[in-house]
Amino acid sequence: MDTLFHDLRIALRRMRIAPPAPVTVLSHALVGVAVGIVGALALGRTMRSMLFGITAFDPVTFAGVALLLGATALVASYLPARRAARIDPLVALRAE
Repeated sequence: MDTLFHDLRIALRRMRIAPPAPVTVLSHALVGVAVGIVGALALGRTMRSMLFGITAFDPVTFAGVALLLGATALVASYLPARRAARIDPLVALRAE
C-alpha cells in the first residue's frame, strides 16, 4: 500500500508540472552551503585553536567541503527523480 501511495503521489506531482526534484534540492543545498560558509567564517577565530594542519580560513577546505556537499545533494536527488520519471502517471492513477 505504501508503494502505491508513493507512486500515486509521484504521478500527481508530475501531472501538475511540479519543479524537478534535483533543481529544488540543489537550490536548497546551495543555500545551505552558503549559510555554512558564512557561519564557518564567523566562527573561524574561535575554532583556530582546535584546528591542526590547516588554517581557520583555508580556501581549499572550504571549496572541497562545498563540492562534496553539492555532489552528495545531486546524487541524493537524482536517483529518486530518475525512478519517478520512469513511472507513467496514468498507470499509477489506474492502480488506485
